[in-house]
Amino acid sequence: MHTMSISIDVPNLDFAIEFYTQGLGFKRVKKFGTDMFILDAGKIKIYLLQKEADSTSTKFDTAPRNYERHWTPIHFDFDVVDIEKALEQVVAAGGIHEGGKSGDWGSIAHCSDPFGHGFCLIQEKK
Repeated sequence: MHTMSISIDVPNLDFAIEFYTQGLGFKRVKKFGTDMFILDAGKIKIYLLQKEADSTSTKFDTAPRNYERHWTPIHFDFDVVDIEKALEQVVAAGGIHEGGKSGDWGSIAHCSDPFGHGFCLIQEKK
């Protein structure tokens, strides 16, 4: 069986560590050098990687990194027990609440981290 980890490029590693630990409650695991930090997000490891804006990921990549708000078809969804409390923590840590909705299935809050990466907080009804 495979395990899963997620890498998140950020322009400021220290600020990213604070956002993801304070805003989303991930646990600090280990720092590697000056440009990588591992967080524990339950069953998934999060690798925060400091990468400069406008750098590219490979020699074949022509699209530079951009830390302005951007959309991607792959994003993170975080299941939460109390969406209002989770949203307060995200915003207090520097995240942005961009809307959401509720239905008979539960509630979703659309957010972005301070580096432009979108994610959702989801509280399912039991």
